[in-house]
Amino acid sequence: MITAIAIDDEPIALEVVKSLSAKVPFLELKECFTDAFLASDYLQKNKVDLLLLDIKMPDISGLEFVKSLPQPPMVVFTTAYAEHAVQSFELDAIDYLLKPFSLSRFLKACNKVNDQIQLRSNKEFAAPVIFIKSGYDQVRISLPDILFVESAGNYMQFITASGKILSRLTMSETQAILPVQQFYRVHRSYIVNRNRIDRIEKGQLWLGDFCVPIGAGYAQVLDHIVGQK
Repeated sequence: MITAIAIDDEPIALEVVKSLSAKVPFLELKECFTDAFLASDYLQKNKVDLLLLDIKMPDISGLEFVKSLPQPPMVVFTTAYAEHAVQSFELDAIDYLLKPFSLSRFLKACNKVNDQIQLRSNKEFAAPVIFIKSGYDQVRISLPDILFVESAGNYMQFITASGKILSRLTMSETQAILPVQQFYRVHRSYIVNRNRIDRIEKGQLWLGDFCVPIGAGYAQVLDHIVGQK
């Protein structure tokens, strides 16, 4: 079951989302908000899988709202404006729905989210290796060997103890194949292997000879890394 909240400054738009959500059997819409700051407070106290999020809102845009969250859930943008599509996918949005959208289009977005959740849940039973496509090859990587992963344009660069491997993946796709108990996003462009962190300094951490910046707003993630047994 996908748990979600919806944020839109237009009550009518929220009613549409409520109506469509009620028709998707594997989606549970927990709350709806016209105020993004109330939604932020809710997210600090409750975990959900998905944000159904408008972009143009009076106090804070949907794009800025996602950037403000240290560990955002998956996001599907629901908006009347097509010009923000590129920005939304730079934030690893799962989908981008242009209002007015049909039930079939809404269901397609929910299926994408469900696929991501299935990938993440299956990681608990996965072997400590992954295969990623690099060029025309499928490269086997041992998870303990990964120091960190860095976003590099349209690619993700896996930095391992023995070298670097470049793969055409998005940040969200990369997070989906890495165990969440071991790999943490500490910056917009970086995911680190908790088990390979040597020391943490103000604004940065070290993995062997590599220094990785800690992004603004990721303090809560860092607290979790340090506090985890």
